Amino acid sequence: MRAIELTAPSLDALRAVTLPQPQPGPGEVLVRMRAASLNFIDLAVATGRYRVPRFPVIPVADGAGEVAEVGAGVSEFAVGDRVIPHSKPLWVGGPARADVSAATRGVVLPGSLADYAVLPASALVPTPAHLSDEAAATLPIAATTAWRGLRAANVRPGSVVALIGTGGVSVFALQLAKAAGATVVITSSSDEKLERARALGADHTINYRRTPAWDEAVLDITAGVGADLVVETGGTQTFGRSVNAAAIGGTVFVIGFVTGATASADLMTIMTKALNVQGNNTGSVADLRDVARAIAASRVVPVVDTTFGFDEAPQAYAHLAQGGQHFGKIAIAH
Repeated sequence: MRAIELTAPSLDALRAVTLPQPQPGPGEVLVRMRAASLNFIDLAVATGRYRVPRFPVIPVADGAGEVAEVGAGVSEFAVGDRVIPHSKPLWVGGPARADVSAATRGVVLPGSLADYAVLPASALVPTPAHLSDEAAATLPIAATTAWRGLRAANVRPGSVVALIGTGGVSVFALQLAKAAGATVVITSSSDEKLERARALGADHTINYRRTPAWDEAVLDITAGVGADLVVETGGTQTFGRSVNAAAIGGTVFVIGFVTGATASADLMTIMTKALNVQGNNTGSVADLRDVARAIAASRVVPVVDTTFGFDEAPQAYAHLAQGGQHFGKIAIAH
């Protein structure tokens, strides 16, 4: 089968190879991969910012495809079913544990840049019928993370959600929050991206280049109350502002470190506001199944900014590495 291997922590170390086709064992499914989708973790692995146990590795955590063969004892899926493998296939449900949440595709386990992948049947979620394979491939990390953020803050009609940037998680959070009846404030350095966010339903937009104190703008928009949920993607340069922008009893959902992984904040503000500062490491297969059902019910269509061909995987990585060039997700079509 065709595959792409990452042979070292470098964007120049992506190599096209031919490997034996894997075979499913009992309880496993052979998935014909049709698409993959890039996340920041994939770039971090390819640049040495996220340690992997060994090279070479078949990279990219997220993907989607169809069932090509089922192993003994598998009854919930049949050949031809369209499926989404979770990026953490051993974390079936419940709270995170080190022995299951650390086993990530494209890091510890073979990832999505191959024609075929073998996974436990328990790691697969049916693809919403209205989604293309490229759109479905964006769900495991980005949609699951956004969903867990909304659930952590109990987002409902009337809630206020503040989003930093227009990457995959933020755009999913925008779409899902609007489907839940929330008011959404979103920031970007690009007026063009803010216009696209408004087309998706964003109620308020802030250009943080012109308004560096975007947290104060969130407070102004909410008449001093703040946001019930702030999805914190930035890290060093944004964490303190996220804390300031949050409402009393609100949630700062920490999912990224684009500007650095070391941050500081006013502890008095966290205490007096009784904030829930929650980290997140994606979610379980059960969480992915829940968000896939929500997407199917609300007919949300993931935003795929750019799609590259399988042989263009290095260009896809380079596009992600440029930073701030895309709105939503970057996909790779097999």
